[in-house]
Amino acid sequence: MLNGRPRQHEDLLFHLRTRSAHELWLVIVDASASTRRHQALSDAKGLLAQLFDDAYRQRARLALLTASGHAPKWQVQGLKASSGLRTWLDGLGAGGGTPMLAALHEAGQWLSARQKRFPAEQQRLLLVTDGRLKEWPGLPVLACPGLLIDIERGPIRLGRARVLATELKADYRHIDDLITG
Repeated sequence: MLNGRPRQHEDLLFHLRTRSAHELWLVIVDASASTRRHQALSDAKGLLAQLFDDAYRQRARLALLTASGHAPKWQVQGLKASSGLRTWLDGLGAGGGTPMLAALHEAGQWLSARQKRFPAEQQRLLLVTDGRLKEWPGLPVLACPGLLIDIERGPIRLGRARVLATELKADYRHIDDLITG
């Protein structure tokens, strides 16, 4: 070696990169009119802010789909978490119907296509909803572990989110169990 420079092939040091597979967190947020009741969406926004911070620290990629109005809307698709999500979250309001079935079908197709492009990627689903759907025939199969966070609040709870979680084969948690204080 000459001043740290290799002179022959044997002087070169090769390091294999050991990189774990990327994680993708697919977040579907129910922002329909029913989520305005009893501060449900407001508390969910606090939970989502924490999730976005965690995703940023863990260098996870995010896909974010909002279910409100007439059709689901992608906010981001597979990008690294960034501070721009905070601006979106601050402006998130509730209103309109719940195109949750359309959101789930679209998410299923998107995840399937992404899995083909990035087979080593670890995908996870987080569904934030109050479960107030009239019916849900033909739920898609989402080929990744999932967690449904039930944000239904108030004295009369229909409990549909728990049933939806079971049918989606997702874990179930109520937001009250996640919020401390």
